[in-house]
Amino acid sequence: MPVVIALGAFVMTLFGGWVAQHVTDRRHLVLGLAGGLMLGVVGLDLLPEALEAAGAEVFGVPLALLCFVLGYLAAHALERLLAVRGAAHGAGPPHATSHRPADGQRVPQVGLTAAAAMVVHSAMDGFAIGLAYQAGHEMAVSVALAVIAHDFADGFNTYTLTSLYGNARKRALLMLGADAVAPLAGAGATLLFTLPEQWLGIYLGFFGGLLLYLATADILPEAHHDHPALTTLACTVAGAGFIWLVVGLAT
Repeated sequence: MPVVIALGAFVMTLFGGWVAQHVTDRRHLVLGLAGGLMLGVVGLDLLPEALEAAGAEVFGVPLALLCFVLGYLAAHALERLLAVRGAAHGAGPPHATSHRPADGQRVPQVGLTAAAAMVVHSAMDGFAIGLAYQAGHEMAVSVALAVIAHDFADGFNTYTLTSLYGNARKRALLMLGADAVAPLAGAGATLLFTLPEQWLGIYLGFFGGLLLYLATADILPEAHHDHPALTTLACTVAGAGFIWLVVGLAT
């Protein structure tokens, strides 16, 4: 039954990727929406869940927040290191004075790394469905609705992140397919093993930091670079508001 429920997440993930793929003539709106969805997922979904799951504190700071900062710094370090490496191989000098790489200088590996993290996150969504179903049918319905709704955002962001960093369409579709299948694998895995709650909180905190970096340092600046319009800002607000609605309906 959890795998059957996860089929809804599979469909919504593919639908989100399809939407991101077919609105290329409004690319700035797509990126603005993606940034808002990511901000909403981080602040309204991932962090609260990470704080609750991780529990422990380290030197007066919640472990989940330490992992959140570590994830942000890791994403920044990875992008900078790959940019420097690309410059050393003739891809052009890194832009030390700007966090936004010039057109054509985005590093595909950054997009693939972020998309891979989205796939892991989607697998954990399916895992959550399976665990909730074990706890009771009512809880399973609540968790399933939340997962299915925000997997639209996951599919949307997975395709956007992969393609934004210069990866070919085929590779973006491959990552989207992996992201769609991941909830099914996660739900099925609950029949074999369980993940300690604290480790789940650590992962969610780290992943939240990574997503926040990509949203604020790359996606939103890119969205407003050529089209600093109120419509782009409205899409960002709408994306965050959509996640708020999903979280509110699920509680």
